[in-house]
Amino acid sequence: MSNLKDNKNNLEILISTINKSSLDFINNILKNNIECLYPILVVNQSKNELKSNQNNIRVINLNSIGLSKSRNTAIQNSSSDLCIFCDDDIVYKENFYNTIKTAFKENIDADVITFQIENEHGQLFKDYDNLKYHNKKSIKKVNSVAIAFKRKSIVSNKIKFDSLFGLGSTFKTGDEYLFLRDCLKKNLKIIFVQKVILTHKSVSSGKLAEKDENIYARAAIFYKIFGKLSYLKLVHHIYLLKKKNMINFNQIFVKFMVGIKGIKKFKSIR
Repeated sequence: MSNLKDNKNNLEILISTINKSSLDFINNILKNNIECLYPILVVNQSKNELKSNQNNIRVINLNSIGLSKSRNTAIQNSSSDLCIFCDDDIVYKENFYNTIKTAFKENIDADVITFQIENEHGQLFKDYDNLKYHNKKSIKKVNSVAIAFKRKSIVSNKIKFDSLFGLGSTFKTGDEYLFLRDCLKKNLKIIFVQKVILTHKSVSSGKLAEKDENIYARAAIFYKIFGKLSYLKLVHHIYLLKKKNMINFNQIFVKFMVGIKGIKKFKSIR
């Protein structure tokens, strides 16, 4: 656990983006906090070079694809005591910066803190659990842009995103779940603070559980974690989708086979 310095701006915003030619998009992210010069690290995945002439903004241009690779590059090159992941399509709430810093001051034992987010209609993005300390079940509801962390805790424990998972990767979801699961395996304390820090549009890859690409990725996660028991986990997952009326009876076998393909793919590359 790292000791927090009493610096005014010791929280760094780690932005993952692609194919940007200017930094204008940051104005929208911080439009409710526009007067503040927060430390920002932008990882731009593009063949073209993005530059910054602002002292508070650093840019790394990465000629690769995959959100997890971007996040890992951001962690490796971050420089502040505290960090928070950010995407280019979110909008921070007013005073979000102090909300995050205060949360770490009030929860000194926390290595990672997650927060709530809203959709564009002002509604909570998910049905969040009423708890303080995260567990293996509750981290399933966390979006990566709601994750803030002590840099030392993550770096010293060599915790990274699995580059096979996340947007732009072989399996397009599950990246933040596996990241937080690794944090728990290292006995890091992950705390949930029930305060909204940002707005994000309703549709996201992780919210469409019945889609083939998400079943494909979920099955791969099952195998990564449970090995041969993953087949039973997949059966249970398909059962739950049917029980929640997210798929109909005629889709059960088709969706199960999508999961089998995900397991086979994961086994072939790991």
